[in-house]
Amino acid sequence: MDGIGNKTAWAIIAYMGDISLFDNAKQVASFAGLNPKIIQSGTGINKSSLSKMGYKKLRKPLYMPALVAIRYNPLMLDLYERLQQKGKPKKVALCAVMRKLLVISYGVLKSGQPFDVNYAK
Repeated sequence: MDGIGNKTAWAIIAYMGDISLFDNAKQVASFAGLNPKIIQSGTGINKSSLSKMGYKKLRKPLYMPALVAIRYNPLMLDLYERLQQKGKPKKVALCAVMRKLLVISYGVLKSGQPFDVNYAK
């Protein structure tokens, strides 16, 4: 997959451990701390951010591959640009790309099939 190199792939495999422990992709994103957390207090303005409650060592090696994926992977570029057009900051869009890379990596590991850019088409 464009954006995921050998070192990142091995880091994902090593830090996720046994993938059969996860039932779905949401659990994987939560394990890495790449899921959203709603912050609200009384009648205050609702905000959201990354929960960061997960495994930092799994989240950290996805930052640079997300930057590379935005340049070379058309699916990730589309996601990044779509979020920016909705008014999301660049860092928020980048974290969404990080989450998407992790979820796709989980799908590839779970199914045993290679990544195909044209799968959804």
